[in-house]
Amino acid sequence: MDRNLSPATRLGLFSTLQIAGWGTLLLLFILGNGRYTNTRLLVAFILVIVSGWMLTNAWHRLFKSWRWNRHGNDWRLPLVAVLVLAPVQTAVSELATYFYAPHMAFVGLSESIPMDLAFWCLVMLGWTISYMAAVALRRASRLEAEALRLEVLAKDAELRALQSQVNPHFFFNSLNSVRALMYENIDNAAHMVDQLATLMRYTLMSTFSDCVPLQQELDAVRAYLDIEKLRFEERLHAHFDIEAGMAHVTIPPMTLQTLVENAVKYGVERRTDGSEIRIIARQSGEHAVIEVANKGALLANTGSTRVGMGNARKRLELAKGEQSSLDLSEDEGWVRATLRFPLAA
Repeated sequence: MDRNLSPATRLGLFSTLQIAGWGTLLLLFILGNGRYTNTRLLVAFILVIVSGWMLTNAWHRLFKSWRWNRHGNDWRLPLVAVLVLAPVQTAVSELATYFYAPHMAFVGLSESIPMDLAFWCLVMLGWTISYMAAVALRRASRLEAEALRLEVLAKDAELRALQSQVNPHFFFNSLNSVRALMYENIDNAAHMVDQLATLMRYTLMSTFSDCVPLQQELDAVRAYLDIEKLRFEERLHAHFDIEAGMAHVTIPPMTLQTLVENAVKYGVERRTDGSEIRIIARQSGEHAVIEVANKGALLANTGSTRVGMGNARKRLELAKGEQSSLDLSEDEGWVRATLRFPLAA
């Protein structure tokens, strides 16, 4: 039975299966005796079936009250079915036959009782094993769901921990930019503080989300580049090429921001003539592809950059699955950081 079913629904399903099972056995009794079935024999059959139904219902209640369904199956339970339930049901069967259909009795008790006992041992043993199997399946389903829940919680905790590493790194760089600009242009520094406040608001709000729409991330990136534009002036140029429909694709927050920061640090800051930064988002088959490119050479980055890229890669994998990737490459004087993940993720 499905663990998501309510107790009342599970009880109703159990009762339905009970009636169906014992009703089928009654039908087999009637068909098996064919033309020998009369009113008295039918009454005997009904008494036997009702007895079996009541006996297994009581066995079911004991099973639940003793909480055998909360632990691993105890394979001594079939012994109870054979040593207790079967003899009791055999006695009821013999008495019903004796009182209501004596003409159907066998020649002697020495022949009829062993055959009846063997039959009811099979019935009660089959009932008990079937019920134990159903309980085991429900327990396995419950444990699987619990394991999945714990896995999701662990993933969420890891993602939050990684996001908490991104925010200080980003604001440290931004505050350094504000500090440098204060000695050059107070008005521009004030504007930078306003933009930084906008970024802080976005960052704090996105902390509670595993993913955000690409459009929100692009707005944050534009605010960041606006800040850096005040610092680098003509040395920084940004070009956005966002394919129609891509703005609603979701990505982990601050992922694109991390890539743009690296492009500024290694493509603009290290070059006297600056660099253009190209941000491209497009669909490639069933995947989304987001690329951040800057002029320069691919360096063996160390320190915070390596941590930032590893962080972004891990957050992308946690949020979008193992089919996602974040790769760095160099092509004809351009360094490209490319995000790729399934659109369905």
